[in-house]
Amino acid sequence: MKGKTRHNMVILSLMIATFLMAIEGTIVSTAIPKIVEDLHESHLYTWVISIYLLATVISTPIFGKLADLYGRKAMFTVGIIIFLIGSTMAGFSQSMQQLIIFRLIQGIGAGALTTIPFTIIGDIFPIEQRGKVQGFTGSIWGISGIIGPIVGGFIVDTISWRWIFLMNIPFGVIAILILAFSLYEQIEKKKQIIDYPGIIVFTISMTSLLYGLTLLKEQHQLTGKGVLFFVITLLGLGLFIWVEKNAKEPMLPLTLFKNRLFNISNLSSFLLCFIYVVSIYYIPLWAQGISDLNATYSGIAIMPMSLTWPVAGILIGKKFANSTFRRYALMGVVVILVGSFGLAIMQADTTLLWLMLVSAVLGFGFGLALTTFTVVVQSSFDWHQRGAAMGAHNLMKNLGETIGIAVSGLWLSDQLYGRELEIGLHSVFILLVVLAVLAIGITILLTSSNKQESVSVKVTG
Repeated sequence: MKGKTRHNMVILSLMIATFLMAIEGTIVSTAIPKIVEDLHESHLYTWVISIYLLATVISTPIFGKLADLYGRKAMFTVGIIIFLIGSTMAGFSQSMQQLIIFRLIQGIGAGALTTIPFTIIGDIFPIEQRGKVQGFTGSIWGISGIIGPIVGGFIVDTISWRWIFLMNIPFGVIAILILAFSLYEQIEKKKQIIDYPGIIVFTISMTSLLYGLTLLKEQHQLTGKGVLFFVITLLGLGLFIWVEKNAKEPMLPLTLFKNRLFNISNLSSFLLCFIYVVSIYYIPLWAQGISDLNATYSGIAIMPMSLTWPVAGILIGKKFANSTFRRYALMGVVVILVGSFGLAIMQADTTLLWLMLVSAVLGFGFGLALTTFTVVVQSSFDWHQRGAAMGAHNLMKNLGETIGIAVSGLWLSDQLYGRELEIGLHSVFILLVVLAVLAIGITILLTSSNKQESVSVKVTG
């Protein structure tokens, strides 16, 4: 198999895996009412989604490190197998408790699907092609966002909700087989050291953080119980840093944070993912609660974001180089500021067309900035550290989304309506403007990177 053909087959495998990951959220959300009707215990339904997100957040950096130790192909395969086992068991669940446990398993496998594809792209493609390739794979998120609810509704209405999980099996098997025959790796065979203490402490810390954020989101206030979980998180993170500093093969090497490009990309991506998740939650809420549009039109309002995001990644593709990445990153964040300002100035008579325009602007900005930051992280480290670096980067993006939706809930209560809802949403959108300005300030630091950091961006697998 020729090199170009092999690379195309690898992309196909990664796109299939990305499809499984991307469609999971929208398709399961669509099926939740029917699942509750069949399995009862409606008070547990939020955990069907929350436990999956928790497992994914925790396993993402772990799989990133394991990919450095045992190779991308092996860990990608293991991750998909775990994901398919969880999917299969979820499809045969007989109670809500069983479904939650099986979703936990599924989420563990999803951590590999979240981070390893980006690592593989960094391994096999030169820097000037990575933006374009990620634009193509990123387009899967846009497609999934559009067809997910449609496919989910059709399966639930005509077959059974169980098939939204069972349908993952053929796609996962195909992705494994394609990658097995197209990705060649030379892995040094030796006994590897796994940082079990680091993994345990990290898991406890992230579980406490995400559970505390869940309480914050549900209760819209910081309670004593929530404070306890946040204290446990801080203590756990302090212990985690100590463990990693003394580990022979740390799960998250602290040396990564000596690279300023890595730190800037992580901080900016955290803020941008905060803005992203709030916008996709609250643009539809504005459409229905303020503009008095139905659910269908509220979905149409954010659809342009799913289309312009991958377009931006593809457009910067071949033009991407060491001399231009700073320009694209800053350009993207500025565009996001413009989109956030477009949200902040909306009035009660805002039209659907304006919502779609703002959504398109935001999507284009995210496509420019987040694609650029991902390429920067991929390209700032060699093969032996790239997996851990991408795992940490994706962790920051996941935390940005998780913290974003929880913190924005403090500004906006589910009980608000009418004029109060409009005022509440305005305050949320103003917060996004502030965060976008902060992200611009952080991103500007890229332009003052030293020569050594600039050279490091040229590293390829």
